[in-house]
Amino acid sequence: MTHRKPQSRPDADDRPAGTAPAGTVPPSRGVPAPGSRDRTLHLVGNAHIDPVWLWRWPEGLQEVRATFRSAADRLEEYPEAVFTCDSVMYLEWVERHDPQLFETIRKRVAEGRWKNIGGWWIEPDCNIPSGESFVRQALYGQRYLLEKFGAAATVGSNLDPFGHNAMLPQLLSKSGLEGYVFLRPGPHEQALPGQFFHWQSPDGSRVIAYRLPHEYGSAGQDIGGHLDKALAVMPPDEPELMVFYGVGNHGGGPTKANLDSVRRLEALGGLPRLTLSHPEAFLARVRDRADIPVHAGELQHHGPGCYSAHSGIKAWNRRAENELQRAEKWAVVAAAVAGEEQPLRELTEAWKLVLFNQFHDILAGTSIRSAYEDARDDYGRARSLAADVFNRSVQAVARRIDIPLREETMPLVVFNPHPWELHTDVEAEYGRAAVSRLADDEGTPVPLQRIRSEATLNGSRGRVAFRAAVPPLGHRVYHLLPGTAAPGDRPETGPVAAAGTTLENEHLRLTVDPGTGRLGSLLDKDTGAELMPERPGPHAVVVDDPSDTWGHRIRAYDKAVGSFRPRRIRVTEQGPVRAALRVESAYGRSTLVEEFLLSAGSRQVEIRVTVDWHEQLKLLKLRFPTALTGTTATHEIPYGHLERTPDGTEEPAQAWVDVTGTLPGGRPAGLTVVNDSKYGHDVTGGDIGVTALRSPAYAWHEPHQLDPDGIYDYLDQGRQDFRLLLLPHGGDWRAADPVRRAAEFNQPAFALLETFHDGPLAQRASHADDGGSSVLVTVLKGDEDGGGDVVVRAYESAGRPARARIALPALGGRVIESEFGPCEIKTFRVPADARRPVVETDLLERARPERSGAEGTGAGASGPEGGPEGTGPDGSGPGDSRPSATRPEGTRPGGTGTRPDGRASNGRVTGATDPEPTVPEPRVPEPRVPEQAGRKRADRGRTVRGKGARGGAARETPGGETPAAEAPGGERTGGTPGGERTGGA
Repeated sequence: MTHRKPQSRPDADDRPAGTAPAGTVPPSRGVPAPGSRDRTLHLVGNAHIDPVWLWRWPEGLQEVRATFRSAADRLEEYPEAVFTCDSVMYLEWVERHDPQLFETIRKRVAEGRWKNIGGWWIEPDCNIPSGESFVRQALYGQRYLLEKFGAAATVGSNLDPFGHNAMLPQLLSKSGLEGYVFLRPGPHEQALPGQFFHWQSPDGSRVIAYRLPHEYGSAGQDIGGHLDKALAVMPPDEPELMVFYGVGNHGGGPTKANLDSVRRLEALGGLPRLTLSHPEAFLARVRDRADIPVHAGELQHHGPGCYSAHSGIKAWNRRAENELQRAEKWAVVAAAVAGEEQPLRELTEAWKLVLFNQFHDILAGTSIRSAYEDARDDYGRARSLAADVFNRSVQAVARRIDIPLREETMPLVVFNPHPWELHTDVEAEYGRAAVSRLADDEGTPVPLQRIRSEATLNGSRGRVAFRAAVPPLGHRVYHLLPGTAAPGDRPETGPVAAAGTTLENEHLRLTVDPGTGRLGSLLDKDTGAELMPERPGPHAVVVDDPSDTWGHRIRAYDKAVGSFRPRRIRVTEQGPVRAALRVESAYGRSTLVEEFLLSAGSRQVEIRVTVDWHEQLKLLKLRFPTALTGTTATHEIPYGHLERTPDGTEEPAQAWVDVTGTLPGGRPAGLTVVNDSKYGHDVTGGDIGVTALRSPAYAWHEPHQLDPDGIYDYLDQGRQDFRLLLLPHGGDWRAADPVRRAAEFNQPAFALLETFHDGPLAQRASHADDGGSSVLVTVLKGDEDGGGDVVVRAYESAGRPARARIALPALGGRVIESEFGPCEIKTFRVPADARRPVVETDLLERARPERSGAEGTGAGASGPEGGPEGTGPDGSGPGDSRPSATRPEGTRPGGTGTRPDGRASNGRVTGATDPEPTVPEPRVPEPRVPEQAGRKRADRGRTVRGKGARGGAARETPGGETPAAEAPGGERTGGTPGGERTGGA
């Protein structure tokens, strides 16, 4: 990590009270006493604003405008004041809706009195978004700051979210953020080694993190009591401390009373020296100390109910994230092989909609019911944009495939969204499904099975399923032929069978207990390992859940009050492709349908779940017990994984959870459970529990108690659908490759009926291939500068050093080879000009700072035009004479890719080597006054055509929410009584 040295200054004892410039406090001298004036308390004026919570976004937008106006007024009235802003999207809102105010903010930023921290689009939930969503929070946030203000943020800030995943230090440092400020978990929820500490992610990246004491805001009056509470929970002898103040949640910011009280308290002299400051100044004073402890791992737990509250928002988010990444990949392919333009505007709009709705009180499920109508529409808009980009891209590719005319047949093109070979079941609706056979591009027969259609009608149209094998990030043409299946393909002779309550293929046998609906047996036939215990516990467990929407004060959901009981079990599919067993159960007024599917040749079992839920203040757990002992529980987290203690604690996870241990008899084995939209899990010994849904009241916050006779809206009522996947394996979860299996589960293959035409593309082709190692390529996208370059992102998924070889046949045959450290994320930029080298960048798509080391210092070009290793593209010599990339003024490297021992994580790109690789910096025009009338304007990334910007001056107060008040003198004081949410979410 690159540190900035603290500045020295003359003694300031003669300064007027409360006027110490930020970052100029005297250095510590020994160990000061608690009330010593040698101690310095950095007071950070801010306004934490929830754009959505107990109100909808139009009210939040108006509150941002009012709060920023108030902050600007206070800076005018109090020359010593500094205001800190931590969500970039609010600045974009102000730029569009109040250009004059935005110009005022720009001037204050230039003076150093308006400080932009955070660097992210919004304060998201920090557990539920995918790894790539966190990248995009910084990508769009930091680039906006660079464009509008000429400098990116250097301190990350997530004050209000309910926990922080363990990969954040790497994600922060690789986007230029050296520090991190947070509030939760509090000291009663997780012991940390100090008020501030080096926070280290699994790859070794570090940022300096600071846990705020007491709260991130204050009431609008004298802040003496607020400071007393903060000092009471901080180290009594620490010479440098930081406290945030200012009215928050519904906005307001520092008030006149706040600032006047600082002057009064400083004059009294009974507290540490008070200085109006900002986080960057505070961290500059402490970051180079030798005594700072290190914390490796996550920051949890606060509000475990947030991992599962509002199943709808969780599912919308997961689908939008995956559909956007799929669209980006195929847009790159379409641009390369079909000359399509990169849809930068559409994808940016869609991503910003997703990022906004990842705000912690939205994605966590803790907002009012009507707010989710807006979120549903936003996610729908984002998914529609992604679908349009994806469809346009695959259509452009499909029409360039050479498909000769074959009478009475129909071509079916299958697209693989992953840069590795895909073997999967594909479903497609077809007009002659009842009288069809299937062959691949070489004419080899492929088993075809008719399955239940979404429509109920007479005729030959129907739905079919078949097993496809598709090249990496590629396509393959299959041919639907007239006729019916051969006798050998009939269900009774197929390689997968269903009988009674059993499914079986050549690798697995599964049996459902007809009395309980739970799995009675899950046998790995290849090894003889039986994963189920002799007496498994209940499967679909109903749990008493009296906790509020956040799940405050909860560690585990383990108070079972009953379970679903099976009513009927029957075989619903059986054929050459797969077999299915349907289990129908009930509890109270609720029903549960689980369809277990096992395909021929498969080593995994899919479960399709439909719940019609009508319980309140209860929770549904789907439990998958095993006979394993001595277990290790591994959870996927954003762009990584984490081992946790299997003690029943409710934990956040991404798309999979694994338990590995020892079976009776000593055989090592394990089970991974994959999901398509669930984030709350627990592991107790060898038992994996998936929280399927929760039903607290909307936006219910303790200590308020529900009236037994009251009328409330409850979460997750009615029907919902989701899917799970069971992956049995041996003694190492990596052998089952759950990371790739989960990616395939969440980004399935796509089948497109096509027609006959000439074209330059073969019927089977690959466009990108990551080699199938533990390094996964997750992103191929157009560069944010719109220059035609391609950005490739990959990460190491097994927690082990690995060498990756990434082939890009669609991009002129370029190949990237690079060494990855355990759990390391890397980003590469492939120039549109094949003569220029591929270079490694940070997450903002900027050139990485100079690195030291042997192989991989710098990055070179690859491809057919690259010269011998160590020469420039033309073979003339080492590198070229281009100037090296420069960092924008006011930014620092941020420890990109560094480890505790100071080593850089090196990589190389085969072909020519460029000792000082260059890559275009984000375009940083001179800061300017925003355009006004006549431009396309957007809110939350939404492009609004012909109707003006959304939100305007109007605001609504749903549910009778108290509007923000005007204090004497026109001062903004915020909207909720008392101005703060004490001990809140």
